[in-house]
Amino acid sequence: MAESVKRRLIPAACALSLLVYLPCAMRSQQTQAPIAQMPSLQLPAAQAPTGPVASLGPRLTLADAERLAIEHNPNISVARLIALAQAQVTREVRSAELPTAQGDLTAVGAHENSRITAGLLNNPSVYDRAAGGLTVSQLITDFGRTHNLVRSAQSNAKVQLENERATELDITLTVDQAFYQVLTSQAVLKVAEETVNQRQATVDQVGALTKAKLRSDLDLSFADVQLSQAKLLLLDAQNDAADAMASLNTVLGSERDEQYTLVDETRENPEPAPQDAEALLPKAYSTRPDLAALNYNYTAARQFSTAERDLWMPTVSALAAVGGTPVRADQIQSSWYGAAGANISIPVFNGFLYNARAQEAKLRANAAGEQVRNLRDVIARDLRTAVLNAQNAFQRIGVTQEMLNESNMALDLSEARYKIGLSGIVELTQAQLAQTQAEIAYTNARYAYQTALAVVRFQMGQ
Repeated sequence: MAESVKRRLIPAACALSLLVYLPCAMRSQQTQAPIAQMPSLQLPAAQAPTGPVASLGPRLTLADAERLAIEHNPNISVARLIALAQAQVTREVRSAELPTAQGDLTAVGAHENSRITAGLLNNPSVYDRAAGGLTVSQLITDFGRTHNLVRSAQSNAKVQLENERATELDITLTVDQAFYQVLTSQAVLKVAEETVNQRQATVDQVGALTKAKLRSDLDLSFADVQLSQAKLLLLDAQNDAADAMASLNTVLGSERDEQYTLVDETRENPEPAPQDAEALLPKAYSTRPDLAALNYNYTAARQFSTAERDLWMPTVSALAAVGGTPVRADQIQSSWYGAAGANISIPVFNGFLYNARAQEAKLRANAAGEQVRNLRDVIARDLRTAVLNAQNAFQRIGVTQEMLNESNMALDLSEARYKIGLSGIVELTQAQLAQTQAEIAYTNARYAYQTALAVVRFQMGQ
């Protein structure tokens, strides 16, 4: 009888020693053992993991990513080219204030004693001739209309410069969001790998106990289900990491699938979020490029409205012409000609066209002013919301850190209770699930706070 009891106790003792050894060995090696070396994680070829968490590509800091995006993102180039094109509009409008010179070479063969008798009120005589000359015209004054048009074009050029700066801020925010999304997805991928290792260790432990008849097949089935769920989490994490890296490459202006090694400069104990959004509003109003662009647009609209009103003012211009006629008919007695004069053009009536244009420009200027006021309200709302989101994200770091600590403690206790037979597999798997969720939540909270701070900087025009 004693010998029979001894034969039963030896396998149980061996199983218990294995149960004690495996978690310790697994905890010390789970961050080092690659997933691909675990036989139980072999997946079908179409679903096999595609790569590790850390890329072997070039190192990339957040500042480097922002610089690369500003240098290579096509949206930046588009905004810069539009700003340069708008600067040429100013030169086009200013050309009306400068002299205009035109050279002419004319040769005419006319039917003898012919006259142009239809369609014209000027002298209809046409003579044989070959001549060359120069005509120069100069606007003397149109009582401010051209000057206001030039000022309006200059303001519109400033609008495009501010739009270019606003585009740079948009791209910078997008880079920050993409960068932290890659860091988040890679951190979650690491958690998923550790989870698979942990669940695999549990399956091995429960399998050993099941063979020793100390646990039922139901416990092993529960452990296998949890391992399968961990594998699904790993596949999703790998896909999210690849997708995040593709998004980062897009905003960097790269067509290649470059795999960067991101440098995580996130502090373990970050500075608290801003507390008073109202104190930040004056700075946001003074530095936001989109608000500055609308202000310049409003100024340009008012200047154009003044120019349209000045259509009713007279236009004074001068004209001079000089040239020679070496080949000429007998009726043309002089071999050269020269003349100079001035002209005053006074608008009288044009079917109320100028009135309508002036009124249209005035109404559009008023609408531009309301757009400025509307954007100021939007900036105030968005900045308050961004500060509140940053404060909430900062608080979530502490809460998720506490939750992670508690879940780690709960997992240790559950494993200990399961080892000595005081709890079942359900309690252990629930503790593992809670610990995984807490670790992912803490990871998300850390980088979500950095993203929230980037949004605050964007709302302030930085």
